[in-house]
Amino acid sequence: MWHSRFWVLSLAVLFLTPFVHASRASGRVDGSVKSSVFLSPPFFLQQGSVVNKYYYDIPFPRGHTALKSFDAEVVDEMGASVPLFETYLHHWTVERYYGPKGTQVDRWSPNFILARNAGVCKNDLAQYFGLGSETRRTSTWVPGPYGIEVGNPKEIPSGYEERWVLNVHAIDTRPGVKDRFRCTECKCSLYNVTKSEYGHPLDKDYIGGLYCCYDQTRCQLRDGFKGGEVRKLFLKYTVKWVEWDETIVPVKVYILDVTDPGKTTDRSSCKVEYQVEPCNLEEERNGKCVDTKKTTVAVPHGGEIVYGVAHQHSGGTGAALYGQDGRLLCSSIPTYGKGSEAGNEVGYIVGMSTCYPEPGSVRISDGELLTFESNYSSSQLHTGVMGLFYFLVADPQPLNSSISWGDEVMKRWWAFGLVGVTVAVIFGVGYRRLRRNGEGYQSI
Repeated sequence: MWHSRFWVLSLAVLFLTPFVHASRASGRVDGSVKSSVFLSPPFFLQQGSVVNKYYYDIPFPRGHTALKSFDAEVVDEMGASVPLFETYLHHWTVERYYGPKGTQVDRWSPNFILARNAGVCKNDLAQYFGLGSETRRTSTWVPGPYGIEVGNPKEIPSGYEERWVLNVHAIDTRPGVKDRFRCTECKCSLYNVTKSEYGHPLDKDYIGGLYCCYDQTRCQLRDGFKGGEVRKLFLKYTVKWVEWDETIVPVKVYILDVTDPGKTTDRSSCKVEYQVEPCNLEEERNGKCVDTKKTTVAVPHGGEIVYGVAHQHSGGTGAALYGQDGRLLCSSIPTYGKGSEAGNEVGYIVGMSTCYPEPGSVRISDGELLTFESNYSSSQLHTGVMGLFYFLVADPQPLNSSISWGDEVMKRWWAFGLVGVTVAVIFGVGYRRLRRNGEGYQSI
């Protein structure tokens, strides 16, 4: 009897063992995610003042890795979150570059090599991550087996090393500024600016935007307000990553700009910002105060879209990305704050919805013409607004390797169900044999 039961249990263990190992293996990537929190160099702001600085060779995970997320926010010296109505985070970006070992360089150095994303703008928007006022409530997580590959030694030029540069553009709008909202939109008349930071005269039709709120400019203060408190602030950023291995599926980073003239496979010229003119009285009466701007751009290399999100400024009502046949690929809608605490500031965009398609469900072709649409309320003038769309594309994967979490759970339930049936049959056969041999229980 003991030998028969041992045989039955051994078979059960034999059938169960592969599923136990499979369960452990499937959680390997998620279980190995590493996370580090860093601070930018400090920057200093008074009421109305602007910082738009680049910080080179910032602290960052090193080695051949797959980036999973990059989240950031402005904090004070005590580490407390700073609300947008005190310090407006116009935008932050993080870019990858190569610099000679042992030598510090910046973007103006002849041996500075910028490692751009996959496109498609020619001169701008080279970042790997970047957001603005929505940063606290917008997910940057790269899902599933996917990752943004960095640190590949085969891609780093000989004698160079991989580094990262952080750009922070922030505006102090604490009480004392004349017009908080127009300060955040960089209205030129409030900054008393007629030339760009490089000394070029501004076009007479340019009334607001990045050219008027560059580093060390200052937005106009209320009459009689003289100075104000200088604050020491930081951009706190959290990076999550995994060590690179063959199980990770690399993704390409694409950023579309609605000001891009588009319709070409070449890297295009992007203006980054534009102006929303106010609607007329008839449009206002009919509730049609919506400014819609579109562009059509060819993406050089297609694949599976695994993540997407838009970037807009206050006044934005949402953006969408469409395929060449008109199918909706991803839409991203802003969340406006309703309170006074950091992350929920009334009147500001505090988050953008993101797209996480089921693996393999949203595909684009090489050279496919994608249409990007950005919508803003035109009930009033908006200067210096942005309409960007950031999305990640992976090479098409075999169906059996593109399994969502939900599909994986269902597979395991089917597997365990099969094991249960198998074990039940084995025990049933064993029990019958024991009864035939007279080793079972006797009826009363």
